[in-house]
Amino acid sequence: MDVHNVHERLLPVAEHEAGALIDSLASDGDRLWPRASWPPMAFDRPLGPGAAGGHGPVRYTVAAYVPATWVRFAFTGPRGFHGFHEYAALPAADGHTVLRHTLSMSARGPARLAWPLLWRPLHDACLEDSLDLAERACTGTVVKPARWSPYVRLLRALIP
Repeated sequence: MDVHNVHERLLPVAEHEAGALIDSLASDGDRLWPRASWPPMAFDRPLGPGAAGGHGPVRYTVAAYVPATWVRFAFTGPRGFHGFHEYAALPAADGHTVLRHTLSMSARGPARLAWPLLWRPLHDACLEDSLDLAERACTGTVVKPARWSPYVRLLRALIP
């Protein structure tokens, strides 16, 4: 099963300001990862190529990193996840920036069933929470805050 999943938010800031959010990932001053509601993103060293870590049971290494622009993470777990996820700050019209998260992978074995039933709803909720944080960091508010579906709330109650 091939998976391509994209979440993005148009931010009214220059590319380098949105890119600074990417640079903060997994640091003490992280302004992008929703660690108050989700397992924190952590690595064995500062964000950079070769850093290994992840969040909760999702494991990955930093495959590539362009400061203030883009970071790509290559999956090492859970079993059956083969691919990557990444954040990118992309210039848009009128001095705005699109902050985009892309997940592209092949789900194999048990992940073929676990992705649509478990991982995708959790992933989608977590990423929308992340983009809410980005919007708040750039504007001081969130125009349309993400809401967890009843199913995501059930999964979160069952999985501490």
